[in-house]
Amino acid sequence: MNQFLEPGMLVTHPECPEWGLGQVQSVINGRITVNFEHAGKVVMDGSRVVLTPEFDPREAGD
Repeated sequence: MNQFLEPGMLVTHPECPEWGLGQVQSVINGRITVNFEHAGKVVMDGSRVVLTPEFDPREAGD
């Protein structure tokens, strides 16, 4: 699932909901860097966690 992540996408970490909403900064060789609201910048191994994409309701059409 993480292979679909791109910089700018909004995500949450399923095991750390207290981190809040995060924005993907980069995806390089399976390493994902995300800037979370309440945890700051976190670099993680994409083979160990599957981030949950979140969609900005402002981007959805009326």
